Amino acid sequence: MTIYDWHTGPYPARVRIALGELGLQAQVRFVSIDLWKGKHKTPAFLAKNYSGTLPVLELDDDTLIAECTAITQYLDALNGKPVLTGTTPLQQGVIHMMSKRAEIELLDAVSVYFHHATPGLGPDVELYQNEEWGLRQRDKAVRGMRYFDGVLQHRAFVAGDTFSMADITVIGGLIFAELVGLAVPAECKALLDWYARMQERPSVRNRITMSEPAEAAA
Repeated sequence: MTIYDWHTGPYPARVRIALGELGLQAQVRFVSIDLWKGKHKTPAFLAKNYSGTLPVLELDDDTLIAECTAITQYLDALNGKPVLTGTTPLQQGVIHMMSKRAEIELLDAVSVYFHHATPGLGPDVELYQNEEWGLRQRDKAVRGMRYFDGVLQHRAFVAGDTFSMADITVIGGLIFAELVGLAVPAECKALLDWYARMQERPSVRNRITMSEPAEAAA
């Protein structure tokens, strides 16, 4: 399998963490697409992913799977014993619900803030910016942090008693928040304590070193 991504990207981090949790690193070849040079918006890459986003999984039969949730679900089902997306209908429903909330309320909100209210990826990539919208999404992301703090005051993981795709999505949101200097409110102690625990997981700690930036595609 081939994964097109960028080694420090917060969305690619979600799939890299999933690979680490599932022990599939050795089955993947990484091809780096330089976000800062806008390589994900070139015609060659858009032919692989219409949305122009990372990561993208390419299978040996040339099938292309984009979107972190879809890629994670595919990887999790490979051996028939899913551990990240749930094994019962109830688990699957709750995990997908909480992962979607993490995208809408945190990760994607930080992304909009980055692309619209900061220099983002630079003028060659950020062809349109709406600062007011970006700042509103920044505030939404902080509200999302407070929401997940409330969730984690009552359980060990975002979607229940075990680590799941929902945790990975929140981790991606907090990775992105760190990259843009958006701090978790100090009063969100449950979220901060949970994030400290998550960073001790090898899958999170070693996500960047799964591949070397020198592999970058031209």
